[in-house]
Amino acid sequence: MTPREKELTEQLAAARQEISLLRQKIDWLVRRVFGSSSERLDTAQLELLLQLPKSSASESPGPAPEKLSPPMSRSRRDRTLRVPENLPVVEEVIEPEPVKARPDQWRCIGQEISEQLDFEPARFLRRRTIRKKYVHRARLDAAPVIAPLPARLQDRSLPAPGLLAHILVAKYCDHLPLYRQEQIFARRHQVHLPRQTLARWVALAADWLQPIYEQIRTGVMAGGYVQVDETPVNYLEPGNGKTRQGYFWTASQPKGDVFFRWETSRATACLDQVVPPTFAGTVQSDGYPAYRAFVNGRSEVITLAGCWAHVRRKFYEASETAPQMSGWLLRQIQHLYRVEASLREQHVGPRLRVAVRASHSRPIVERLEKVLLRLKARSRYLPQSPLGGAIDYALGQWATLTVYLNAGRVEIDNNLVENAIRPTALGKKNWLFIGDAEAGQRSAIVYTIIESCRRRGLDPYAYLREVLTRLPDMTNRQIPEVVPAVWGKTHRPLQVQSAS
Repeated sequence: MTPREKELTEQLAAARQEISLLRQKIDWLVRRVFGSSSERLDTAQLELLLQLPKSSASESPGPAPEKLSPPMSRSRRDRTLRVPENLPVVEEVIEPEPVKARPDQWRCIGQEISEQLDFEPARFLRRRTIRKKYVHRARLDAAPVIAPLPARLQDRSLPAPGLLAHILVAKYCDHLPLYRQEQIFARRHQVHLPRQTLARWVALAADWLQPIYEQIRTGVMAGGYVQVDETPVNYLEPGNGKTRQGYFWTASQPKGDVFFRWETSRATACLDQVVPPTFAGTVQSDGYPAYRAFVNGRSEVITLAGCWAHVRRKFYEASETAPQMSGWLLRQIQHLYRVEASLREQHVGPRLRVAVRASHSRPIVERLEKVLLRLKARSRYLPQSPLGGAIDYALGQWATLTVYLNAGRVEIDNNLVENAIRPTALGKKNWLFIGDAEAGQRSAIVYTIIESCRRRGLDPYAYLREVLTRLPDMTNRQIPEVVPAVWGKTHRPLQVQSAS
């Protein structure tokens, strides 16, 4: 082979390798755009991934995995009534025509009852406050007396707390943009409220809810363990009518509250506004480098914990290009999650969780690390390939991924805070952008309130209506009495019932 032929052969091999990598990336993008969003692998999928050809059986990183036990059948849910009993009842009594003609000739011996589920749409009303003036009959020179006007959110304010609560819930819980609410009010109720007016009312309500927001934020950060994540949201740049990208930074306390913080960037410095300087404990996040840089600046008081769900996601994305190895790795991670599921079902405390993880999870984690290091050393999978990238990501996060083994309070992943972000993802698909940059923090305040209600099964409309009614007469010392965690103790949580 001549030098020229050798050079062309090497170029051809490199081109084929690049084409293969590009095809893998295209397949991954197609799955992300058009495929199922779920990462869960059932037994059949895992067994398919783990089927090894006879010629490559000797390349398995360990002994052949045991067969998965069939999934446990879920117990059938108790059947519910056709109509929930907690609903108000409107009765209509129908008398037979002969009885209505001569009721004195008939005697009732029983009745038959049939029920239907009905609905009355929301309605506007004019809430008129009448304050009568009085003068003293005997002291005619005395000044007239009149009852003081109840405190309001704003002097001569048109919207009542019930309307404000409805607007907030419709936008931030039901994901209805203000322009759609404007159309609904005009077309169905003949009430014309410009969206600019609705936006001012949202700002008014958010300003009053600010103290409750700060109280929730303080409670989240007081626990010593918080999960943090961020999500992009567009906002309107003033002047030229273009949109820019901002971020909702979200901090969640597992089994507790969550709060949102608006920032116009994704820089590490934003975390100084999310995590206060007084915080000491564990911060759990994904592999975004800003979190590691932030914790490195406070390494003496803050420990960074990683997220196994992100590692699992990357191996899942590589399962089509490298089914054998990805299947084995996913199987090991599935074992870790089975341990966590068992701990949750038994409501195990932090100390026992550490003991169980030491005996059941740690050997799996150590086995995974040995296999990943061996694959990395052999350079069997290129770093640009999906599996090679997943291996590099996992090893780069390994120190943070093992934190949960020694900390009973720490979860295996960051999914709880990601679940809290989902309502914002649904909302921004409808309203596209949140307005100007100042509107971002107002939205963060309302999202914090509504998410805290949702976690406790509380009706956000009932909560907001009562709180917005009481706030004008309250002092700062009384704010802890109306946070959702305390308010929910004296109010009945929502009971979701089926009408099937």
